[in-house]
Amino acid sequence: MEKLSIQEEEAMQAVWQCGTGFIKDFLDLMAEPKPPYTTLASTIKNLERKGFLNGEKLGNSYRYSPTVDEQDYKKTFMSGFVSNYFQNSYKDLVAFFAKENKISASELQEIIKLIENPKS
Repeated sequence: MEKLSIQEEEAMQAVWQCGTGFIKDFLDLMAEPKPPYTTLASTIKNLERKGFLNGEKLGNSYRYSPTVDEQDYKKTFMSGFVSNYFQNSYKDLVAFFAKENKISASELQEIIKLIENPKS
């Protein structure tokens, strides 16, 4: 699965949030500043070409639905990210955020609880 551009990821976030919908539906869900409609339409067409979306013609419009699950994309992206930047060590990833003060001791305790009790 290929890594998406920031613009494509923002569009996919709206698609995943919406489920199935039209470009206008996705545009309504996007954060400000929203891209122009035509820009989003081009991005959506690129995502369809790349296999991330399926377009179904309804009258003069297309209704789109995701063909890639959000969790699957996140797993693939994060695995590559950790491999490329942290020598495949999630421990080094967490240590980096701790050193940069991006994660607190209480958040680390929550993570430890999730590891110890993954089904809770």
